[in-house]
Amino acid sequence: MLSTGKPCTIAFALMAFAILAFSPARSRAQAALLMEEPYGFFGSVNPTGHNAVYFQRICAETPVKLRRCQAGELGSVISRYQGISGYDWVAIPLIPYLYSVEEASQVPARVDRETVHNLRSRYHEAHLLSLGEDLIPGNIAHGGWTQLVGVSYERRIYAFRFETTEEQDDALIARMNAGGNSSHFEFFFNNCADFSRRILNFYLPNAFHRSIFPDAGMTTPSQTAYNLERYASKHPGTQLSIFVIPQIPGYRRHSRANHGVAASLISTGIAVPIALVNPYLAGAIVVDYVVRGRHHIIPKHPQILTPENLFALTAPGRSAENPLSAGVQVPSAAAGGSAETMTATTANSGLTENKVEHEQILSTESKEPRKD
Repeated sequence: MLSTGKPCTIAFALMAFAILAFSPARSRAQAALLMEEPYGFFGSVNPTGHNAVYFQRICAETPVKLRRCQAGELGSVISRYQGISGYDWVAIPLIPYLYSVEEASQVPARVDRETVHNLRSRYHEAHLLSLGEDLIPGNIAHGGWTQLVGVSYERRIYAFRFETTEEQDDALIARMNAGGNSSHFEFFFNNCADFSRRILNFYLPNAFHRSIFPDAGMTTPSQTAYNLERYASKHPGTQLSIFVIPQIPGYRRHSRANHGVAASLISTGIAVPIALVNPYLAGAIVVDYVVRGRHHIIPKHPQILTPENLFALTAPGRSAENPLSAGVQVPSAAAGGSAETMTATTANSGLTENKVEHEQILSTESKEPRKD
């Protein structure tokens, strides 16, 4: 009589492999470090830019409380801002964060100052009053709620996408909701890039750290992106992909490239008076910049994400399809109509503290026709 033990063992192994190989994609998601370029007068003085982190599976129940996303929601962007009623971090749904509207179809092709003001004001009235009715919009000297929405009207953004797991996302939600959300902002040692660095270390332990050279012990947005790219080159399972989200034209001049501390001192001319006082220090800054300060982290032709094609960023993680793309353009996920399906859905802000009826985002007078 033949033994059936070995065939059963083989069958069981094949079944286990099939379950692992073809398990639903919902067990994988993704996040993205957003490296946002500097702009305006402050961006000229301090051309380091801003960091935020986007999560496909984490949504904002309120701007300061997180939850799992529901079907049709596109996730949220979490970042540290200064001057938001004493809060350390704020979470905003992806589409409003980028464009101050609820749906991608409402994004204008070109904007002026009045249009941007109207878009932001209407979103603030509909969703952000819980942050405090006396919260100022912000100005050149102090931050305010205008930092939270319509970021793509101000600057170009690079997205460094990597995979996450359900367990990691749930643990971060619990940690952020349980922690005291009280501002600890400090420009040199506890800024927006420090906040993003700690979140990334939560997902990729010990991969991110301060750098004496070339950033004088500060954490900068470009340094954080550089560390993520280096980590991904050694850990292919990170599935790093790099995208660019263009600045919507018309409101501001084009934003500038992100720099570290050494490059900032040189590009702003601050190194000149330093050279007059201490030529050796100025020489060290130049050498530091030449040797360590020129991080080439952006590929020549990163995939461009428009309001109609955010699917490549918002789709669940796909390990088998997303190779490490440090310097490689990722194939568009919009093939076969996927992008059309995603952009037809609402951004579903998920914010439950609405104070007023949310009116039509764009009037006929303020919205320019799209040029398709």
